[in-house]
Amino acid sequence: MNSAETGPQNPVEKQYSEYSYPEPGDDIPAWLKSWSYGCYDPSVYEALHWPEGRPKESLEVLVAGCGTMQAAVLAFNNPDCKITGIDFDGGYAEYALARTDFVFPLPTTLDDLHAAPLLCAGIIGFRSLRVAGVKYGDRVGLFGFGASAHLAIEVLRAWRCEVYVSTRGASHRKLAESMGATWVGSESDRPPVALDRAVTFAPSGDVVVLALSSLRKGGVVAINAIHLDRIPEFDYDRLLWGERQIRSVANMTRADARDFLNLAAEIQLRPKVTTFSLDQANKALAAIKSDSIDGAAVIVP
Repeated sequence: MNSAETGPQNPVEKQYSEYSYPEPGDDIPAWLKSWSYGCYDPSVYEALHWPEGRPKESLEVLVAGCGTMQAAVLAFNNPDCKITGIDFDGGYAEYALARTDFVFPLPTTLDDLHAAPLLCAGIIGFRSLRVAGVKYGDRVGLFGFGASAHLAIEVLRAWRCEVYVSTRGASHRKLAESMGATWVGSESDRPPVALDRAVTFAPSGDVVVLALSSLRKGGVVAINAIHLDRIPEFDYDRLLWGERQIRSVANMTRADARDFLNLAAEIQLRPKVTTFSLDQANKALAAIKSDSIDGAAVIVP
């Protein structure tokens, strides 16, 4: 991290300055055998990362860190380990070794800068549409309009759906309008029609209730958020009765990745990106938190 960019030493920088990493070792099996039980049970760790029962030199062995995560603790306590990005290619290295069933071809029409947002924001947004059960021609609400939603709207338009967007930030609303949303409102505005499906992107329980109140009977809300602040009390008879559903979006599948990337190439999806250099990573995070950029943030070397 560049302190010139972030001001006084922040907690992450402080953690790195106080944490010393060992020299890389050469033998993962020896590393596992010599584990000292200071933090985690190595048998649990091994079963989680190497279900075949043996370590692999691949992206499954991702040891790096912030000093608090399990991998970093293991690296610190076990000098005989091999570390991705240090002992073999991976992480921010120029090349990486990975299992072929977890690697997918990218649209050849996109450069790396515009392909990057497809791999997380794009695929998880596509997964959200599947979890919500979106069908061709549906009326779909997007509650929040950031990196994931600005890619999802392109998929919905390809499916001839009517898209209704409720989001904070005038620039986000302007972007949604420019991308063909049928209707755009603020974060507290309810769409003017009953929706077939809705996806929420903001980590707010109030947004979930707003989306739920916008559904027709039998409609589905998919929550595309890792966590929520809370879901407030609501009227079951008015909002959930009538076979409406609330579903969470937790993970994307390999089928989601394949199907979305194929569709992205077919419809010539092109993300809107704002670039940051690697030493501006904290600035990028702050920009995302404050909603000061539209579309996706991409960090480049």
